[in-house]
Amino acid sequence: MARVYTSEATNSDEDSPRKGFLSRFPRRSGERPRGLFSRWAGSGKWRRGIILALLAVALGFAFILHAEVPNSIGNIGSLWETFLPWGGLLIPVLLVCALLRRSVTALVALLLPTVVWVNLFGGVFHDKTSTAPGDLMVVTHNVNADNPHPERTARQLARSGADVIALEEVPSSQSDFYEDGLRKSHPYHKLAGTVGIWSKYPLSGARTVDIKMGWPRAIRATVRTPKGVIAVYTAHLPSVRVQFKSGFTAGQRDASARALGQAISHDRADTVILLGDLNGTMNDRALAPITSQMRSAQGAAGKGFGFSWPESRPMARIDQIMVKGADPVSAWTLSPTGSDHLPVAAKVNLPG
Repeated sequence: MARVYTSEATNSDEDSPRKGFLSRFPRRSGERPRGLFSRWAGSGKWRRGIILALLAVALGFAFILHAEVPNSIGNIGSLWETFLPWGGLLIPVLLVCALLRRSVTALVALLLPTVVWVNLFGGVFHDKTSTAPGDLMVVTHNVNADNPHPERTARQLARSGADVIALEEVPSSQSDFYEDGLRKSHPYHKLAGTVGIWSKYPLSGARTVDIKMGWPRAIRATVRTPKGVIAVYTAHLPSVRVQFKSGFTAGQRDASARALGQAISHDRADTVILLGDLNGTMNDRALAPITSQMRSAQGAAGKGFGFSWPESRPMARIDQIMVKGADPVSAWTLSPTGSDHLPVAAKVNLPG
């Protein structure tokens, strides 16, 4: 009897299942992709994540129109501008959400806030400092009324190499420590209320500036430097508070900023340097009466954001050095002193 042998056809390469990395790619045009690429396949990738896309667009416009965010409700506009650089942290959060949602629409929308944030703050990562010595080195420091080491703070500031030092929040109970600690290195000084100016060069015409506080919180003095006479201001604007019921309360700070800005605008000196704790950043519209007529030393000649507060984990630069009629050369923060603020320093070139 003839035997008929049948055998099962062996699987061809086309029909055999793929394993490992190759399984993620389609075998032929009609086969659906599997694995990594299958998660992004189909028209759903454009329909998914619409809410995330809208949030990304809203964030982008919040960066673009930050000056238009209203202050009528809890001064939310100033609060947003104070911490505006940190708004960039929302971008990677939305990016992770978009990837988890597998939404191409949300990823495309994220380009808007990313580009705007880089346009606003990308330049701060460029080191603009110069190695030039500069004509004048200045330092400003909120020493903190509760500073447990005022003597050490004074010695540290005296060794900083600054020609002019401005101090804020000097309590009467500690003023002797600062006067004694700075007398040898900076023999010329004026202290009024809780603010003071110490200088290596002669001071004249020192007087308080009315910034609508009711007590001295700002001083203006003339400093006779080797390059000529300049006007130096030091100021400590009122603090702001973030409260649940009233929001970002900054009305008194804003009024003081307007008064200080007016005083500087009326100053007849060709060169003006402002040193102080302004309790606001350069982005805060409330400081426009000041920032619109002066240059930030950190913005013009610093590296990074130069955050100065709080000392342990700085999140904002509210201690400012600003100039009019001078050119910043370099700007930086100094080592901690025991205060809740970091001292900030700058070197400037004077005209002439």
